[in-house]
Amino acid sequence: MVAERRCVLRRAQDEDRSSWPLIKAISVGTNLSRRLVLAGAASALLLRAASARAETPKILRVGYVGMQTVDAPIYQAFRLRMAELGFRAGSNFSFEYVQAPSVEAYPESYATLMAHKPDIILSAGNEPALRAAQSVAGALPIVLLAIDFDPLAKGYVPSLARPGGAITGIFVPQLDLARKRIELARELLPRATRLGIFADQNSREQAEAASEAARAVGLAPQLLEVTGQPLDYAAALAQMGEASGEPVMIPASPVFLRDRAEIDAVARERRLAMIAAYRENAAAGALLSYGADLTDLFRDIADVVDRVAKGRKPADLPIEPPNHFHLALNLKTATALGIAVPPTLLARADEVIE
Repeated sequence: MVAERRCVLRRAQDEDRSSWPLIKAISVGTNLSRRLVLAGAASALLLRAASARAETPKILRVGYVGMQTVDAPIYQAFRLRMAELGFRAGSNFSFEYVQAPSVEAYPESYATLMAHKPDIILSAGNEPALRAAQSVAGALPIVLLAIDFDPLAKGYVPSLARPGGAITGIFVPQLDLARKRIELARELLPRATRLGIFADQNSREQAEAASEAARAVGLAPQLLEVTGQPLDYAAALAQMGEASGEPVMIPASPVFLRDRAEIDAVARERRLAMIAAYRENAAAGALLSYGADLTDLFRDIADVVDRVAKGRKPADLPIEPPNHFHLALNLKTATALGIAVPPTLLARADEVIE
């Protein structure tokens, strides 16, 4: 009996052992399935994350320091053109703007700008702005809108066609434009004998070019240094004495653009005919303006930013002049000063302010 029980027990143990490979196979299969499930879930999460990154484009940050308020029409024109090119604020584009109180504050303002971590720096206007941008840019590309100086003559680029380095953009030939404004002033005011010429730190070379051109057409140039803090435009124009109806040239300068309403008020009081670089000055009351339209320039510079953002190297992008120069005449001012505008000049005007 005992022997019989032992025989039954041994058979049971043998049957048990015969099932072990099956049990091990089931166990291994279960673990493998679990690992496959986990691996599949991880892959799905990675794909989902990659898809989310693809759907959320990188934000292009364009940094700029200027002297006007951020809602100025020229900056609005830049943002609008960027949107047309596919860069929309709040989606994949950010205009990082710092307003500088003066030209002297550019270095500090550009240093502040770098805290916004721009991808591209926009430098528009004068030479101090470019110097300040270069001092903080490092390897970042600089898109230049050289309105008040010649980047080639000043040595910032070796060639306009192939600028090399990290700078590209648009160059406005202000010295040539200063000479053209004198020709227009002479055509509009054939009896004038003197020409006052505003000058500040940003426009001395333009003033010199205008002085030379004035002598060539029989006008005696008089340099009008604008000094003081705040700038004393009344004192500058007082140097013209009793010169009612005589022309005064306002060169391209961010300060003269910013203070256009104040300049017009003093000029009207002294009955002086202001010949300006910007149409904004003519809209504010200057008799005539001739130069690159700032709104067009800021739209055009957006196209250059777009090319750089999409991978073009600044070194290979030529620095080009504007396509068109804008002539504006203010007939209200002409009437107030008793000036008859020649029909030939009127016919050539891009804009007549009445």
